[in-house]
Amino acid sequence: MEILSLINEGSKLLKKSKISSHLLDSEILLSTIIKKKREYLILNPKKEISDEESSIFKDLIYKRSLGKPIAYLLGKKDFWKDEFLVSENVLIPRPDTEILIETILKLCNQKKGLRILDIGLGSGCIILSILKEKKDFLGVGIDISKKCVELSRKNTIKMGLENRIKIFKSDIDNFNSGKYDLIVSNPPYINQFDLKNLDRDVVDFEPVLALDGGLDGLLKIKKVIEKSSKLLKKNGKLVIEIAYDQKVMVCKMLNLS
Repeated sequence: MEILSLINEGSKLLKKSKISSHLLDSEILLSTIIKKKREYLILNPKKEISDEESSIFKDLIYKRSLGKPIAYLLGKKDFWKDEFLVSENVLIPRPDTEILIETILKLCNQKKGLRILDIGLGSGCIILSILKEKKDFLGVGIDISKKCVELSRKNTIKMGLENRIKIFKSDIDNFNSGKYDLIVSNPPYINQFDLKNLDRDVVDFEPVLALDGGLDGLLKIKKVIEKSSKLLKKNGKLVIEIAYDQKVMVCKMLNLS
């Protein structure tokens, strides 16, 4: 089957399933399968694709039509300046979270040899991106999920950072190791009532453990703040991602209001 015909067929099915990025998703999936850039698809619309590759493409299109995110279908996601391995056991890295990286790099612009803790590291995208930028920083990452820990270790090896970070499976309540110059966290902050209103791609496929912030969305944020007060060095910094409407309450927790 020709490239253009496959793309159009895939796009049509995704559009019918109300996938807004139907054409883009169809192109991304096919380009990944045939190991070519998307530009190749545009320049070679009449190129024949093998039956095996066509079958794989149609299977992925079907799964995408059910709402399964592209990142989970491909097992990878770009974040900051690198490509990270992902699975359905971890939250998909998002562009919004890159603001954490930008903020930390500004805070630590002139700093040397800092020790960083990432609470709830997931894929490891936050702390590994920081360590890649700051060559003399050292890191520790914790997550309650064994599968998150395993995946983040794979990303650590992939990025050649295994000598600069230690990763532990641990609940935040039971972690009491060391003192840190900087603590970073992207904790679950969606309140339980809003979970059902999230996009189908999110609520049906991404891990609830990484989304559910309790009745008011602040349960895990409060835990991170309380633990950070014990683990931060004097003049240490806490950088945390929160929802757009949680600023006032979080400032109260931090005694900033």
